[in-house]
Amino acid sequence: MKLKMKELPISERPYEKLELYGPEMLSNSELLAIIIKSGTKEENSVSVAQKVLNLNNESNKENLKFLCETSIEEFMKIKGIGKIKAIQLKAIGELTKRISKPINENKIKIKSTKDVADLMMPELRYEKREFAKVIILNNKNVVVRIMNISFGGTNFASIAPKEVLAEAVKTGSPKIILVHNHPSGDATPSKEDYRITDRIYECADIMGIELLDHVVIGDGTYESILMGKEKRVK
Repeated sequence: MKLKMKELPISERPYEKLELYGPEMLSNSELLAIIIKSGTKEENSVSVAQKVLNLNNESNKENLKFLCETSIEEFMKIKGIGKIKAIQLKAIGELTKRISKPINENKIKIKSTKDVADLMMPELRYEKREFAKVIILNNKNVVVRIMNISFGGTNFASIAPKEVLAEAVKTGSPKIILVHNHPSGDATPSKEDYRITDRIYECADIMGIELLDHVVIGDGTYESILMGKEKRVK
């Protein structure tokens, strides 16, 4: 039987340890224990938190992206994790995604494909479904808006050009950038990705809209279909 939290030395209790030494000194299980708050009769909250971490199937056990991917039902299979705690864990996963996402996206100027990746990677790299978005830009390549054009599907190539161009036409925006993710984590564009890019490029040109790039987001990787990673937007 694990020691109860109150039986541990003060310096080993997550709450007190954080207060004394700062959050960076706590392990992942100790940080999660603060969220979980209480354990079971047999195990303290740190032990329960470690069981949560054991759900991570990644080779890098320090990678916490699994918190975003694990369902409420999967969390609840762990003894000591009820519905409320499972929902709290899901909320933590979502908060980490939002914290890493730029807040003032309308003030971001796109100069290269890397800028696009930096903007969209935090949101898309962990998604297990395919999402497609269009970044609306002004004449100076400053982000005006980011629109969802498709989500939850498995095939970007099924998107019609009119769906991509609709908002740009409506707002009179001169430039757009397409972005979509590959749930597999491999950002290598498919033949269909190239095909639909060419089609949208042609349609955009007819409408007087410049398609600057189409960026594919993987898990920590990205590929440019139009520009190449290091080519700068003119």
